[in-house]
Amino acid sequence: MTQVPQAVIWLVSAVLVEAAVIDGRQLRVPNWLTFHFVIGGLVFAAWYGGRAMLLSSLAGTGVGLISLLPLYAIGGMGAGDVKLMAGVGAWLGPWLTFWAFVSTALVGGLLGVAMIVASGNVIHHWVMFQTIGHEILSIRNPAVLAERAGERKKNMMLLPYGIPIAIGSIACFGWMGLLF
Repeated sequence: MTQVPQAVIWLVSAVLVEAAVIDGRQLRVPNWLTFHFVIGGLVFAAWYGGRAMLLSSLAGTGVGLISLLPLYAIGGMGAGDVKLMAGVGAWLGPWLTFWAFVSTALVGGLLGVAMIVASGNVIHHWVMFQTIGHEILSIRNPAVLAERAGERKKNMMLLPYGIPIAIGSIACFGWMGLLF
C-alpha cells in the first residue's frame, strides 16, 4: 500500500465537503468538479509516485467506480456520486477507497433511516423498501429497474449522496489517523 501524503487527505476532504454542499443544494455533483477531481488524482499520482502510484491510482479509480456503479445502474443514485467516489479512488488508491466506501455506506444507511424516522411515515417507507427489494430480486434488468426508480423518484425523499460520501470518507480518514 502506497503512503498517501497528509496534504492529499486534506485536499480530498476539502473537495468532498465542496461536493456535499453542492449536492445538498442542487441534488447533483457537477462534472466540472468530478472530472477535475479524477484527472487531478491520476496526474498527481503519476507525477508524485511514478508508475507504481499511477497504477494504484487507476486501481483506486476502479474501486470507486465499481463500489457505486450498481446502484447507479438501477437508478438508485446519480452519476455524479459515482464519479465523486472514483475521484476519491484516484487520489487515495484502492484500499483506502474501499474503506472510505464502507464508511460511506454505513453513514448513508444511518442518514436514510434518520430521514425516514423524521418523516413520520415509517410504514410507507418500509413498504417501498420491500417493493424495491422484491423488484431487484425478481426483475434483474438494470434498465427496467432504472425506469421504475425514475417513476418513483417524484414521490420519494432523496438523499443527496455526496453528503454521506463526504461524512463517511472523512470519518474514515479520522478513524485511521490520517487527518492529524
